[in-house]
Amino acid sequence: MPRPAFRHITLPTQAPYVDRAPPETRVTRRRLRACHECDWLMALPPLHSGEQAVCPRCGHAEVRRHRYPAQRSLALALAALATLAMAVAFPFLGFSVRGVGNRIELTQTATDLIGHHQPVVAIVVLLTTLVLPTLYLLGVAWLQIGLLRGSPPAGSRSLTRTLTHLEPWMMADVFLIGTLVSLIKIAGLAHVELGPSFWAFGTFAVLLLATTQSVDRDWLWFALAGEPSAPEGSQTGRTAAPQGLTGCHTCGLVNRLDATGHGHCRRCGEPLHARRPYSLQRTWALLAAAAVLYVPANIYPIMTTVSLGKASPSTIVGGIVELIEMGSWPVALVILVASVIVPLGKLMALAWLCLVAPRAHELKAPVRTRLYRLTEFIGRWSMVDIFVVAILVALIRAGNLMAVEPGPAALAFGSVVVLTMLAAMTFDPRLIWDGPSPTSNADEEAPA
Repeated sequence: MPRPAFRHITLPTQAPYVDRAPPETRVTRRRLRACHECDWLMALPPLHSGEQAVCPRCGHAEVRRHRYPAQRSLALALAALATLAMAVAFPFLGFSVRGVGNRIELTQTATDLIGHHQPVVAIVVLLTTLVLPTLYLLGVAWLQIGLLRGSPPAGSRSLTRTLTHLEPWMMADVFLIGTLVSLIKIAGLAHVELGPSFWAFGTFAVLLLATTQSVDRDWLWFALAGEPSAPEGSQTGRTAAPQGLTGCHTCGLVNRLDATGHGHCRRCGEPLHARRPYSLQRTWALLAAAAVLYVPANIYPIMTTVSLGKASPSTIVGGIVELIEMGSWPVALVILVASVIVPLGKLMALAWLCLVAPRAHELKAPVRTRLYRLTEFIGRWSMVDIFVVAILVALIRAGNLMAVEPGPAALAFGSVVVLTMLAAMTFDPRLIWDGPSPTSNADEEAPA
């Protein structure tokens, strides 16, 4: 099927286009959305700053409205980039024990893993903590500057699509938690020094999170490309798939599919499907691979501590036991939840959803949807243990007196985290709601 060409839309030159009245006040017709989680077709209500529109069927937040979205996102993105530059330029952490010490920079948490024959883990750490956040912030700043000038940059729609796909893989906040866990682990063994980079990176992690939350995607896409009219004959208060419709997961626009249930979004060009192709099969395959790797991730040591020439390998569970013996119950609980309960629970939850999805029952669908949201949200936090290993390997280097080396379980456990995240992305939550048409007490609205 040939890829349809984008419709050319001329944007007005007065600035700033993005910060005029919200889209719903500039369009007299209704703007439709199809819920990404239950496929319910609805019309967006007028929204004011700080309000959000949620699906009346499953409660999924479809649109969040912000005040001054362009200025807000631009200011946060530039502030985050400034703090990231300081975090990279100054010392990150330092430690000393018996007159021997070491001081590291932020980038060494990734580069030192290469010297320990863990290049894949090093690339993952570097991408999730520095490279992808930098690209995301630069992209947001570039888009908002163009919109404030009244002339969106070339390739803005492709860039906006890319930014949407980058968000789940940015883990600066998880890395910050991993740093705190590392400090607690070695606090009783050596003197720890917090460098200026540590405080700058903590501020960066908060600003990055604020930036992602501040981007008003509905307003952004309307400013970039307007909003074509809804397909003729669209009826709200019903699911979209029986009408031959689907909502774009990237820009939200409702599109009509071809006879085979496929197509491309008229606004952003994203490939569209009535349901994700082979969703259950792909999810099962990713879960099976993750389950196989989960065994060596827990059997083999994730890191080895060398003290006075004596090597002490430590598994994930062994590290939790050591923290409990040290009296660090809160940290042990964090590691237990993030590294044991979350991966195992996510494997079981997604496997159960795959089993029950073909036998969907609407009365149980809301509970199953909430379970899916939970598994999708918590998956990335399992990376805490990988970041702890990366920090300790770079920081604890005092010759034969004390050193930390990564173990073979690091790569296996990191693969489990990535595979379970991909499994959650591959699973189509709309399958949970497929089945008999729901009975609604509200009158069906007229076609849009």
